[in-house]
Amino acid sequence: MYIQPPTDTLVALSPDWHGERFPDGRPRVSDAVLDELRNATAEEIWTVLWDAGYERQFEGNWERTHPDKRLVGRAVTAQFLPQRPDLDAVMVKTANDEGRPTRSENQNWLVVESLVDGDVMVVDIFGKVYEGTVIGDQLGTAINARTKAGAVIHGGIRDLEGISQLEHINVYYRGTDPTPIRNVTLAGLNIPVRIGGATAMPGDVVIGTPAGVLFLPPHLAERAAQDSAETRRRDEFAKLRLQQGRYSTSDTDVEVWAEHVARDYQEWCTARG
Repeated sequence: MYIQPPTDTLVALSPDWHGERFPDGRPRVSDAVLDELRNATAEEIWTVLWDAGYERQFEGNWERTHPDKRLVGRAVTAQFLPQRPDLDAVMVKTANDEGRPTRSENQNWLVVESLVDGDVMVVDIFGKVYEGTVIGDQLGTAINARTKAGAVIHGGIRDLEGISQLEHINVYYRGTDPTPIRNVTLAGLNIPVRIGGATAMPGDVVIGTPAGVLFLPPHLAERAAQDSAETRRRDEFAKLRLQQGRYSTSDTDVEVWAEHVARDYQEWCTARG
């Protein structure tokens, strides 16, 4: 029994990723790719996901602590279940045997204490808000210090006023309640989890936009960064030429541009360096 799968299991969960990994086996998408994805829209990333056959990687309709900020980082996943005494006893003993001091009432600390810079805490607590408040302002402060990124919680938070004052993180959540977290058991850390209608895996790139949250498999991250950057360049070029009156929308609003438009675009890109 374990709280987090062993390294070989985490490696096996992401067989298409051939890049750097954390010591525990979780994929580590580069900071450069994360930085490029901060400018991507949900629609740009969704196109890459759809083309690759990943059709259930988006979840919308969130509350956010900082609606003006993007959320980008590497997923650390956790799943909570409604508390069952025998399972709870096993998980508490397992955590303590692994050197993760815990009790029934503070298992949410285990998730926060596993985070490092650039991580996003992704928690499935089955949409529970009343007594499902995974973080308050103290744990929020710890996330702020450890990650500079944030969290996606399919459940509740408390101390909204305090968390909203944390400048370095953005938290996506379902609702708020003054009650502490109770009557749940941590079923696993860095395991596949369900977030609404999406599946999130440890090491996924989490991208929170005004539209919602995307969970991007690590092996698609660089492609998504490149494709989204190219889409933005094409859009900038098309809007410029439309404003100049050189082309009509029938010239630019097509998947494949005519030869003279494509040539003009390449010359424009070259001129811009």
